[in-house]
Amino acid sequence: MPYSTPPKNATLKIEPFQLQVPDEEIEHFKQLLKLSRLAPQTFENNQTDTGKFGVTHKWMTEAKDRWQNQYDWRQREAYFNSFPNFKTSIKDDKTGFTFDIHFAALFSEKTDAVPIVFLHGWPGSFLEFLGVLETFKSKYKSSDLPYHIIVPSLPGYTLSSGPPTDQDFKTDDLARIIDKLMQGLGFGDSGYVAQGGDIGAYTCRCLSHYSSCKAIHLNFSLMERPKNLNQDLTVEEVEQRGLKRARDFGLTGSAYALEHGTRPSTISFTLDSSPIALLAWIGEKFITWTDTTPSLEQILDSITLYWFTHSFPRCIYPYREFHGSSAGAVYIHSDPKYHIKQPLGYSWFPQELAPMPVSWVKTTGNLVWSKRHDAGGHFAAMEKPEVLVEDVESFVKQVWKASGSIASSL
Repeated sequence: MPYSTPPKNATLKIEPFQLQVPDEEIEHFKQLLKLSRLAPQTFENNQTDTGKFGVTHKWMTEAKDRWQNQYDWRQREAYFNSFPNFKTSIKDDKTGFTFDIHFAALFSEKTDAVPIVFLHGWPGSFLEFLGVLETFKSKYKSSDLPYHIIVPSLPGYTLSSGPPTDQDFKTDDLARIIDKLMQGLGFGDSGYVAQGGDIGAYTCRCLSHYSSCKAIHLNFSLMERPKNLNQDLTVEEVEQRGLKRARDFGLTGSAYALEHGTRPSTISFTLDSSPIALLAWIGEKFITWTDTTPSLEQILDSITLYWFTHSFPRCIYPYREFHGSSAGAVYIHSDPKYHIKQPLGYSWFPQELAPMPVSWVKTTGNLVWSKRHDAGGHFAAMEKPEVLVEDVESFVKQVWKASGSIASSL
């Protein structure tokens, strides 16, 4: 398969991977889905606006029917497998735990290709970036691709193993595993660029502590208003509307995060017991957190993969760190400990959950590139893959030229 040859200097044992859920698991899922009942109609679920009280009865009815009677997992599986997928084992010296890490990738044949790791969040997965991979494939052949594109499944998410069950595991630990992956792929000396949104953005902040991470691009930076009054904190009119969206989300849309952070065990048992429960909990996020709602097929892809891999109980551990009972209002993007010294880029999308003003983000690191867009939401890679690719390419070309280590062909 094109784009599937890892760098020759990789030190990790890298195995090609094909996703294939056993037939018996698919049949069991179909039986559970058929037997799972929907809630009766109520005043709340008869509203037309999902953002008011949650998913509607109409949407749930149509989604269940599509899932049960038309959705073809094997067909979707074949699509996922049309991209180069890999697995590798990473021994973590700190925890003593060996992680089974999955990643999709487009490897370039160019010796001077720039490595870029794209990091998803919750309730996402590597599937968020399939449109990004498609965009790069349409623009470049493997022989002239200027980048190595790496899209890991974060530990605990879908096809990567979860964190240890006998000790705590936090975002700093998550970043350590990603850095080990990138170094093991042969990018320790040349360095790499990290890109992320949601929990992936938190992970990028933590990656800033690693010398092999040379630059960072974010499309999410939830933070407090900077306290340094000596800096220019001008907020454009369009950004004012973004701040209102952030305030509204805090008041009416963030209860899920408190549940994840304070009672992760309870919500995990709840959502891992019923496909319909998982559909409601995650489906709502794809509808209300976006500017352009992904197709129902894309939403079902993500939820079905979560179901088959028992992802939900294994992947919400970061919420204890930032939304747990003892966490308080913790904003890693505001924390001086995670001030980014590397070149930082920031893409602003108006329907992000909390689209922070560019001037605010500038106080959190060495911001050298930014762009405000007039459309797009929380799942930028799914909603606007071509736009995100264009942003990341623009940022990478600028910062690598500035550092003198970019390929001359760029």
